[in-house]
Amino acid sequence: MCGIAGILLAPPAADPDRLACATAMGQRMLHRGPDSGGVWADPDAGLALAHRRLAIVDLSPTGHQPMASSSGRFVMTFNGEIYNFRDLRADLEANGVVFRGHSDSEVMLEAFDRLGIDAALQRFAGMFALGLWDRSSRTLHLVRDRVGKKPMHIAMVDGALVFASELKAFRALPGFRPTIDQRAIAMVLRQGWVPDDLCVWREVIKLPPGGILSLQADELRHADITSLQSKVRRWWSPEEMAATRQGSLLTADAPTLERELHELLLTAVGERMLADVPLGAFLSGGIDSATVVALMQAQSTRPVRTFTIGFTEAGFDEAAQAESVARYLGTDHITFPVTAAEAREVIPGLPQIWDEPFADESQIPTFLVSRLARQHVTVALSGDGGDESFGGYARHAAAMALQRARRLPQWARNAGARLVRDRRMARLIAGRSGEARCDVMASRLYKLAGALTASDEEALYQQFLGLAIDPLAPEPVDYPRSHPPKLADLPSQIMYRDTVRYLPGDILVKLDRASMAVGLEARSPLLDHRVIEFAWRLPTAMKLREGKGKWLLRQVLRRYLPDALFERPKHGFDLPIGPWLIGPLRDWAEDLLSAQRLRDQGVLDPVRVGACWQRFLADPSDGGHAIWAALMVASWLSERPDQPDPPTMRRDLVPPAAAAPEASGAAGLTLAANLSSGA
Repeated sequence: MCGIAGILLAPPAADPDRLACATAMGQRMLHRGPDSGGVWADPDAGLALAHRRLAIVDLSPTGHQPMASSSGRFVMTFNGEIYNFRDLRADLEANGVVFRGHSDSEVMLEAFDRLGIDAALQRFAGMFALGLWDRSSRTLHLVRDRVGKKPMHIAMVDGALVFASELKAFRALPGFRPTIDQRAIAMVLRQGWVPDDLCVWREVIKLPPGGILSLQADELRHADITSLQSKVRRWWSPEEMAATRQGSLLTADAPTLERELHELLLTAVGERMLADVPLGAFLSGGIDSATVVALMQAQSTRPVRTFTIGFTEAGFDEAAQAESVARYLGTDHITFPVTAAEAREVIPGLPQIWDEPFADESQIPTFLVSRLARQHVTVALSGDGGDESFGGYARHAAAMALQRARRLPQWARNAGARLVRDRRMARLIAGRSGEARCDVMASRLYKLAGALTASDEEALYQQFLGLAIDPLAPEPVDYPRSHPPKLADLPSQIMYRDTVRYLPGDILVKLDRASMAVGLEARSPLLDHRVIEFAWRLPTAMKLREGKGKWLLRQVLRRYLPDALFERPKHGFDLPIGPWLIGPLRDWAEDLLSAQRLRDQGVLDPVRVGACWQRFLADPSDGGHAIWAALMVASWLSERPDQPDPPTMRRDLVPPAAAAPEASGAAGLTLAANLSSGA
């Protein structure tokens, strides 16, 4: 797990001063690789590769990067881990390859040399983003793993291609003068995060999961970021994977499928336990993390180190459940209770950690549990990925019910939508369901109301993702609508969108930035591509039953834990953001959302934001998610250290000013009506 960066100059290439910027780019990401750093350059070719190393496997100098293949043909800077590298190494040794060290990086290079790039990528089981220079053809290959666990940002700066793990690295380039993409801001305000196929900087693209960009310096003569994007191809296609696997569903009985999944998960977890540094796991008490920890403990000769974040507010704290799981499994467990004071201490640093505005408030406990774990271990396994593949989100079960409801006439669905929008109904249902938090139930019911009247699967998904419970929340600004493959049913359609959008855009960004900010490697066994591909061959009935998801995964967990320890309502990494915003964080929020500050920033409309804030104070039952998104945008504009000059806004991306509607939810937050020249 590391930080990578690189520069490829258009001809004439020899410009040592520009290539020297690669070193500075690497230094901007020191947190990703505190153990060592290196730069490899070929001035004649106009190439420089930089690397910051977090040493995990092969701590000796033979694991240092950038690294060259034994033939000298390939040079690589690589971020991530290849978990099946020992098996690949054995195959290569059987074919005459002699290794100098025992790192996975060296195995990758020799696989590229012997098998070819695409064939080698197909063999890798792991997480990775890499820059690979072919000295023979003078071709730079930029590659990202199948589901986007590791980041890869690409930009054109004064005719040069530059790439890096994080956006802050680009600020080391004197010619980098980015402009804000208003579509990205709108998406943060609407759903809390920037989609993976957008970037807050219009001049930057993110290499898509399973993507590869191959090009030579000559191709940069007349290139721009749009033309580069058109050259990206997929070496692994999620569309093809999902369609193919659903076309050959498994027909074995449940016990057989449960045994197959169990063996597959044992392998995925076992491979991720290989490290030359201390290792542990995040434990929330939920199904996914409990499964990972149980499989770790089953393969460990000593207690696994586990870490949990707790809250002092009732209805949010899952520490007791996690501790019960830890006691039953016999792990060496640590719990860290989070107060509003700890959260307030972390918040000012969020823009530096995430680079883009990011408003999934669970970013705070994710960062805090990463910081806690890093005090004891260098690698931590997580349960991320189980929801997307095995139907664990509430929207997956809702999609199963909606599949039947959509057969009703439109008038009946409209009437049902009106009924569930009633806040009194939310409180009644919350009380009857045992849900302690009315804001959660209200949010779910309002999303259900929008889903009942959605025109198609894409509109339905947007309703599920929206932060605001008010149906007037705006549509994305010129956001490209996806065209997923034909799948068996509505839950599969939603799970597919979660896999290609919510997972890389929110979940994996949150995990990567939070863990890497403290130099911790986070590994996710449930995101092993073999597990994902197996899950897509499962009939929906093996995932969703009786209104609950992850049925087959639960069966595996029952081998290790009694039902009472994990059959509970799903909370996730929820944060009591609403109570904090009307309590100890109120002064901070009001200062950040002050009319003068917002006018100076020129991105959010202070009138609408102010009205939305007052509405939240009067009725905080929606949990404050929309306000948190506005706060994260304002905080990013105020605090980001990577942009010393005022940001520039492309006027052609700004929607025209309009009469302010009644402020509600996030509806009033997307207009940039008070722009001034150069703001």
